[in-house]
Amino acid sequence: MHPSFTLAEITAIAACGIYFMIGLLTGVWKYFSIMKSEQHHAPIYVDIAHRAALMYSFACLVILEFVKLSTLPDSVEFFAAAFPIFFFGTAIFTYILLGITQHTDNQFKERNIITTWGMYLLIFGEIGGFAVLLWGAFKSILA
Repeated sequence: MHPSFTLAEITAIAACGIYFMIGLLTGVWKYFSIMKSEQHHAPIYVDIAHRAALMYSFACLVILEFVKLSTLPDSVEFFAAAFPIFFFGTAIFTYILLGITQHTDNQFKERNIITTWGMYLLIFGEIGGFAVLLWGAFKSILA
């Protein structure tokens, strides 16, 4: 581990790079899907996986900047960053699986533990984690 980076910073940088690469690779998948399709459209979840991976890669940069601004303890910053980053990854993974299985319907049409309690955890993890980093940044700025 590089001594000048905290674990939270390393996590955000690594996730940014991995999610961006997934975004690029799913872009290739999307392109080939479009070229094979008579309607010249990629399957919906291939498109969503591509866009989500790119969007979440940049969201990791936002998280990284807030980690840098925060004056909270390193362990708090790590968990606050890790929760949204984890849920970004699970969303991307889910979209890729739905794309591979050629799921063409809305994943929320059927109620199950993932579309209910899983979403509550995602909401809490993403918003809660970032709220902690936001508080840490404001604490630093206003000090």
